[in-house]
Amino acid sequence: MKKIQLGNTDEFLPAIGIGTWGMGGKFEADYSRDRDFIEALVKAVDLGMTHIDTAEFYGAGHTEEIVGKALKEIGADRVFLTSKIWPDHLRLKDALNSIEISLKKLGTDHVDLYLVHWPSAELTIEETMETMNVILKKGYTRFIGVSNFSLNQLKEAIRFSKAPVVCDQVKFNIQDRTIEENGLLDFCKENHVTITAYSPLNRMDFDHALRKKLEEVAKRKNATLPQIALAWIVKKGALAIPKATSEKHLEENAKASDLELSDEDMEYLKGE
Repeated sequence: MKKIQLGNTDEFLPAIGIGTWGMGGKFEADYSRDRDFIEALVKAVDLGMTHIDTAEFYGAGHTEEIVGKALKEIGADRVFLTSKIWPDHLRLKDALNSIEISLKKLGTDHVDLYLVHWPSAELTIEETMETMNVILKKGYTRFIGVSNFSLNQLKEAIRFSKAPVVCDQVKFNIQDRTIEENGLLDFCKENHVTITAYSPLNRMDFDHALRKKLEEVAKRKNATLPQIALAWIVKKGALAIPKATSEKHLEENAKASDLELSDEDMEYLKGE
């Protein structure tokens, strides 16, 4: 499994991890498939996708419980664990309560990376980063970062944080290249901020012309269309966290990081 450096740290994460949005519900808890999701997480880690991404918001908190149950079977020391705090909880007292609840559900005394899920509508970015720095100082997380921050918001977060902001988790895929177009991707590369791409397969919603190109490259590489879409993200230097539950899709995703796309392939896939 190819590795990508986290920020300017000594930590290198698997280029492809696993996302958990929808495991155990989306906006409400759903307990009907817990065992399936636990087994999917165990399988993902066995395949080398040892970066598990979750959030307190997912499944109204139940997703973290599922991850916690999986970690008991996997062993927390085998996993790089990311979780996210909801923007309504960023006042210090609320934030400390949030991380403590998350850690209890996850069955661990810290996460590896803790992200601001979305910019707060109530607090300034300076206040937000003050809170995140306290959480870091208390040892609840090893690293801090943000999610869904624009270029200007990220610049502010870096400016006001005493500790490095090592990650911005954003929507990024071969169909939606907004962060390339607005300069966020280049800024992150130049300033040691790792991009984590969520929705890396865009729910397989590609326009006709791009789909044809993906299919052509997949045929040449003896790969699948999703594998080419994931390999494209890795070639851009970003981490990907696709959600998958079936053994077939998990194996397919894991193999994608080792696919080598040439400069010619990347040029062909520009979609212009």
